[in-house]
Amino acid sequence: MYPLHREREQPIFSARAHVFQIDPATKRNWLPASKNAVTVSFFYDANRNVYRVISAGGTKVQAIINSTITPNMTFTKTSHKFGQWADSRANTVYGLGFSTEQQLQQFADQFKEVKEAARLAREKSQERFELSNPGLSIAAPQLSQELSDEHHSPPLLTVNGPGEEKLFRSKSAEVVLTAEKERVKKMLSEGSVCEMNLEAELFTLQDSNAKLVAALQEANSSVEQWKKQLAEYQTETTRLQDQVSELEAQLGHPAAGQTGKEELSRSLEELETLLRAKDQEIHSLQSRKPDVGQLEKEREEAMQRLQELERRNSELEDRVQNAEKTLASSQDEQKQAEVEVQRIIKFLDVKICDLSELRQSLGKLIDK
Repeated sequence: MYPLHREREQPIFSARAHVFQIDPATKRNWLPASKNAVTVSFFYDANRNVYRVISAGGTKVQAIINSTITPNMTFTKTSHKFGQWADSRANTVYGLGFSTEQQLQQFADQFKEVKEAARLAREKSQERFELSNPGLSIAAPQLSQELSDEHHSPPLLTVNGPGEEKLFRSKSAEVVLTAEKERVKKMLSEGSVCEMNLEAELFTLQDSNAKLVAALQEANSSVEQWKKQLAEYQTETTRLQDQVSELEAQLGHPAAGQTGKEELSRSLEELETLLRAKDQEIHSLQSRKPDVGQLEKEREEAMQRLQELERRNSELEDRVQNAEKTLASSQDEQKQAEVEVQRIIKFLDVKICDLSELRQSLGKLIDK
């Protein structure tokens, strides 16, 4: 694994994603490598002529992803927001969870382009190496032929050599055990794939749930703010109504002049217009309240789906455990059958010896 050399590497493409690594113990479960979404970038090292995927996770000391792209790597999309690839040098599998399907597609396309560029770079480096060392290109076919002979001609193993007892097995038991093993292997592989898909969907639901919770909190804060504004508007409305009552009372006195009445009428009209505007704002604020209920409903639905996925995951784990127990019991039965067959063989050997001695005794009696 190459160390980080940001000063001599050129960034090609960057994206934000949640980083996961496969559990080295089970090789089936995902372990989060970052608490939040981090920057994942493609870098090109011009000195070494290599491409790498690097993510430092917000620190410059240790990288959570440092994967050198090779032509034999493949980026696989396991869901509409989750993808993964295997790194044999790091002996792990990396998984990335994106917030949108478009970001996942952009990363997959970039991965494909970088892999093709890595293949071309390797071919060019090999051509330069062969041109600079013509002697190696001549000796290479002989060496490859010797290696191919070694690989295609494995040493022969002798079974049931001289002086060893031959083991016999029941063909029917062998066929049943083989079929049982294949069935169990198929169940285990299907369970592993289902678990990976369920974990990817679980990650998506958790991300959606977090967004819904954030939106709900923001809506709650907005509701509190709207309530305060509504109280202020109601107080202002009451004050305006009091002013209107006072103005109406003043208009009722006959001692007031005509000019004062006109001014009071204009003031009354302005106050009524302002009052109508405040009423419209109050109605608009009250109409926004159902949005909070909709967000709460979506959050409850997401929680129900999350619980259903957890239940299905536990069922798959139970099925895998039962399959492992069935495989273990089948192996025990096979061992018991082998022991029984060996016992029968020994018993038959004793009987054969007895019959041979009896035949010799009868032969001697006939000769006499």
